[in-house]
Amino acid sequence: MAESYNGYCVKCKEKRDFDGEVKVSESGRRMAQGTCPVCGTKVNRILGKA
Repeated sequence: MAESYNGYCVKCKEKRDFDGEVKVSESGRRMAQGTCPVCGTKVNRILGKA
């Protein structure tokens, strides 16, 4: 289920609101992953441990 998050887009160099899904990284941390609505680059936001 997609929710709205705020993350930093490296390509735009600005914080953007994006729709993303929660995934678990290899190190066990939860992160929201989606695409920047302006440039289409992948944006990640680390949420905390799972």
